Amino acid sequence: MARIMFTANLERHLSCSPGEVRARSVRDALKSVFADNPRLESYLLDEHGRLRRHVNIFVAGEMISDRETLSDRVGPDDEIYVFQALSGG
Repeated sequence: MARIMFTANLERHLSCSPGEVRARSVRDALKSVFADNPRLESYLLDEHGRLRRHVNIFVAGEMISDRETLSDRVGPDDEIYVFQALSGG
């Protein structure tokens, strides 16, 4: 199974511990996590189901390319990292 992890900042606010998911795509992986933690969904995705601007996801060390439908492939041994992008000045 793929392993999904979240930055400490996200964990601090939304209690989203690392875990394992059966998924073929990023969307599948997130749906699995949202089933146990529905509050996380509105934080990561907008009202259209797209990845929010301040969130980045990496699969096997590569940033995903499909931020709209989250169709990037996930292999059974992949690691998925969900980051909150920081901005400001």
